[in-house]
Amino acid sequence: MYLQHFGLGEFPFGITPDTGFIYSNDAHQEALNTLLIGLSTGEGFIKITGEVGTGKTLLCRRFLATLDERQVVAYLPNPQLEPRTLLLALAEELGLALEQLDYQFHLVKHLNAHLLELAAQGRNVVVCIDEAQCMPLESLETLRLLSNLETEKRKLMQVVLFGQPELDEKLSDPAVRQIRQRIVFHYRMPGLRQDEIGHYLGHRLRVAGHRGGDVFAPSATRLLWRLSGGTPRLVNILAHKALLLAFGEGRTTVTRSHVRLAGRDTEGAFPLPWWRSG
Repeated sequence: MYLQHFGLGEFPFGITPDTGFIYSNDAHQEALNTLLIGLSTGEGFIKITGEVGTGKTLLCRRFLATLDERQVVAYLPNPQLEPRTLLLALAEELGLALEQLDYQFHLVKHLNAHLLELAAQGRNVVVCIDEAQCMPLESLETLRLLSNLETEKRKLMQVVLFGQPELDEKLSDPAVRQIRQRIVFHYRMPGLRQDEIGHYLGHRLRVAGHRGGDVFAPSATRLLWRLSGGTPRLVNILAHKALLLAFGEGRTTVTRSHVRLAGRDTEGAFPLPWWRSG
């Protein structure tokens, strides 16, 4: 495709979360700081929310990469599980084989015993749940009850919830109001600001191997921000398509017209006013 044409070693605008391409803008760093500060307190739930495509999964992976051997991590990327299955998933992540236990009471008992054992070894359990807005209310409550175990100094298990704004709606339900009261730290991830979009594009191109000048013309960069609303995933999709269009014309610079055509071909792109769409 266009890799050799633009002097690239790999595709710079993939939509699969890749920590090698992390662009640590102010918001991303603030979100990571919130996670690290929350973790250091040793208590309560931590919540990170953001619209689709704002980089929550990438942030989660970066956060997990900062943890050391003192933390035991249970990562659940798909938490749409009923309570008993959730407990079994947590047990598996923590290295326990509890499939033969028939009753939820025994599952919780063995999990609690394992948490106490890890605490005695000086280790903390961090449960990271991605797409947390998908969790049933009953499973959220089960998670809260499991997190009740604590010493005089700290919780034996900390829970980090990553979710779309629908998670806030779910947590407003009176049935899980106790969880809402336990969220000690939270952060809402915004999209990229207009003054960040050019740096973001340049950063990803450099990581992918580009060593030349600017690939995206300033007018193309501005239009790309308008069409994407600053959402990184949409930025990547539009930038990839615009590069394809420029390559198809044999050009080494992406123009406004390339980005406009990419926007017409992209579901989810923000429409331009009719007088700017031509």
